[in-house]
Amino acid sequence: MMDGLPVPRRYWSSLAIWMAISMAVLDSVIVNVALPTIAAEMNASAATSIWVINAYQLAITALLLPLAALGDRIGYHRVYLPGLAVFIVGSVACAASRSLGALIVARMFQGIGAAAVMSMNAALVRATWPQSKLGKGIGYNALVLSVSAAAGPSVAALILSVAAWPWLFFVNVPFGLAALLVGARALPRSSGHGGKPNYVSAALSAVALSSLIFGVETLAREEAATGLPLLLVALITGTLLVRREWTRPAPLLPLDLLRLPIFSLSIATSITSFAAQMLAMVTLPFMLQATMDRS
Repeated sequence: MMDGLPVPRRYWSSLAIWMAISMAVLDSVIVNVALPTIAAEMNASAATSIWVINAYQLAITALLLPLAALGDRIGYHRVYLPGLAVFIVGSVACAASRSLGALIVARMFQGIGAAAVMSMNAALVRATWPQSKLGKGIGYNALVLSVSAAAGPSVAALILSVAAWPWLFFVNVPFGLAALLVGARALPRSSGHGGKPNYVSAALSAVALSSLIFGVETLAREEAATGLPLLLVALITGTLLVRREWTRPAPLLPLDLLRLPIFSLSIATSITSFAAQMLAMVTLPFMLQATMDRS
């Protein structure tokens, strides 16, 4: 692959990347503000309505590594563009949902598309910008991510002040279609290395991560009979994944990176900070709206 894209295609490619990733990030936080309203309209408890968030995050967590490996094999744009299309269809399905169960299923489908977008984001930035300006490209991308996360609650409040909660999802459609159109013309093309997909490791990764999250959530609802077996499944499949990946030349999970202190400490910091952030982002709307009677 050549060293980045020529101007002006580089900036059109960046625009497509920024639009898609900002939607994926916004949808991680934008729905939180509407959760009390959604729960009230659908006669669901606060604990049950959390699955509107969990389903989206669960799909992303389970598929991020397998889709990243798939992009390396078949080409980044071949994962990214179909994923963006899935995200748009999922957004329409979310907006059209009339029951909590349907909304949760639609959110999981939307999360599949978001996982494809997020897993290819850094690779596409690297392929878009020349090596000499890669720091600038990564900086711009980080700025878009940060602004999207920070703006999420305000964007949600603005939409909810003039429209019903389904418009939180409908608003993705025009931006998603624009990103899809621009991306189809401007994103860098790569053929991938064409290796055979590591289906076993991909399945182990998906099962381990989804069982872990689902198990912890189930335990939080004091359902130990379901939660503990799920955590056991997560432990077994996670162990099998580590043993399988430890000696592979091109692992799905590059465990050798954890030997680098700066990398392992960065991972630990990211996990704890994002966990703390999401705790606040999910619970504060219930306190402010249900307890303090704010709009």
